[in-house]
Amino acid sequence: MKKPIVFFDIDGTLLNDEKKIPDSTKKAVRLLQEQGIHTVIATGRVPNMFYWIQKELKIDSYVAMNGQYVVFEGKEIFSNPINPEMLHTLTTMTANNGHALAYCSHLDYKVSKSNHPFIEAGFDSLMMPYPEVDKEYFIHLPIYQGHLYCNRKDAQMYFDQFTDFNFVKWHDNAYDILPKGASKAVGISKMLEILDINKEDSFAFGDGLNDLEMLTMVGTGVAMGNAVPEAKAAANVITTSSSNDGILNGLIQVGLLDTNLALI
Repeated sequence: MKKPIVFFDIDGTLLNDEKKIPDSTKKAVRLLQEQGIHTVIATGRVPNMFYWIQKELKIDSYVAMNGQYVVFEGKEIFSNPINPEMLHTLTTMTANNGHALAYCSHLDYKVSKSNHPFIEAGFDSLMMPYPEVDKEYFIHLPIYQGHLYCNRKDAQMYFDQFTDFNFVKWHDNAYDILPKGASKAVGISKMLEILDINKEDSFAFGDGLNDLEMLTMVGTGVAMGNAVPEAKAAANVITTSSSNDGILNGLIQVGLLDTNLALI
């Protein structure tokens, strides 16, 4: 029998309200690894935004940018770049409308506009500094995910015009931009296929709207206590919040960690 595999979202899941990794989460991940269970990060973030988490938790496999870029044990196994011509059209339209974009490659991320309040608010929520500006970044490297920064009313015109994209809200006035059909679930499926692991032996922890497909696709989906209602409805199990030992408690609930073992 193959060992199970567990996928962890970052914000609101591995990280608590202070954007730190709780001690109980560090212990829980270590206990999984000691059993030979695969531990994988599954996030909307760009890889260099979570390198410190990988290092601290000793995780070298990840599903990044909502399934668009997948790495197992340091080796790229799947990537799905966005058509640069579509990004050019989107860049022109947002510039004309006073809106902004972010461009996410496998190496870094840049934004199209300086001093934009919605970009500032979005990255403040991640407790990260304002990104560097390069409105032509998509010309130089493959882009796997974008961010659209505008209010909900204005966002609708992008939804209507760019029907080959999915727009997934992640902050008040910020939306992930992904090719239609892309999700964390797609990246996870690629990894399960390559590792020859049955879906029934896969677990995922998440809290946000970009976790819905992942939570329903794996064998057991676990929603954090702080998750949005949609994520709780999609999950098989609801644990406590990320700031209240949610990872540790959830792993005990699904039987991957023994209660007595977890207290060591």
